[in-house]
Amino acid sequence: MKELNPSQKSLSQESDAPSCESHLVNLDNVRSLQPEILPIDEAQRMAEFFGVLADPSRLRLLSCLAKQELCVCDLAASLKISESGVSHQLRLLRTLRLVKHRKEGRNVYYSLADSHVINLYREVAEHLKEAETKF
Repeated sequence: MKELNPSQKSLSQESDAPSCESHLVNLDNVRSLQPEILPIDEAQRMAEFFGVLADPSRLRLLSCLAKQELCVCDLAASLKISESGVSHQLRLLRTLRLVKHRKEGRNVYYSLADSHVINLYREVAEHLKEAETKF
């Protein structure tokens, strides 16, 4: 077996999570969990959803829209990115129904799709602020 050098050892030790010392499976626990485990297709949709949110530009767009409805030009100016860049990101957010839009003349105004989106955004922001103060 190949031995790890000191830097590899420390990385390996840091990533090791605590685990069971005895590997006895509690079948009652396993059976009771089975109906509660997220189905693969649902897990895939959730992973795609969180994947879209895993982009700083899109999160910054959501932070603006959490405050108020805005047109593409205002979003671009606020975030200091191009209107085409904003439109591209909004298209992805719209595909997952995170934002909605309405037209008024030549302008398109965007807002968060519903209270679930704003609640999700606010819960994550609050969690991160609390976690920051605890550590």
